[in-house]
Amino acid sequence: MDYRRMRDYADQLLAASGSEPWKLEITSDQIVMMRSPVGRHLGLVRSLRTQLDAQLPDTNPGYLADGDADLEDASLGVRRVPDLMVFHEDLLERDDPARPSDVLMVCEVVSRANPENDYEGKLRDYPAMGIPHYLIVDPRNGTVHAHSEPYAAPESPSYAAHRQYPFGKTVEIGPWRIDTSGFTRYGDSGTGNDPR
Repeated sequence: MDYRRMRDYADQLLAASGSEPWKLEITSDQIVMMRSPVGRHLGLVRSLRTQLDAQLPDTNPGYLADGDADLEDASLGVRRVPDLMVFHEDLLERDDPARPSDVLMVCEVVSRANPENDYEGKLRDYPAMGIPHYLIVDPRNGTVHAHSEPYAAPESPSYAAHRQYPFGKTVEIGPWRIDTSGFTRYGDSGTGNDPR
């Protein structure tokens, strides 16, 4: 099926879901349907956003961090909905999805239900799209993965640079620093379970 038809079908599915909190992505000729973030997952996204928003005026004036917006590369047949993206504020004036050239970094918080989406599908799609930095926060095992230097080899797009950090350390990715000392794992005392 061509990408335009898949996108139309995905939009119909989303409209039919009514008020249910779903996100729909398209990758590798598949539609991936996920629940929107809640609980611990949402708290980690909020912490990332707060930290990045504090740094962006100095590191990247005119950019902001926000989430749950579509990121689309029709030439690759890919539409993703990152937990958080760093993008130019001009995007807020458009009605179209973000293009890869609009985005400096994407951040994903790994869900319990579908971790392979972040570690496999998105780790293929984001470098293929040319996204400069990809941050994966994994509350299942308390790690953060900082990926950079994308290369889009047709057989296996990937990132040339990868650093892994345990929760509690300061993560360095691009010009940004993320303090993970307040990050907690799924199952740690606090806000409870995250059903995603």
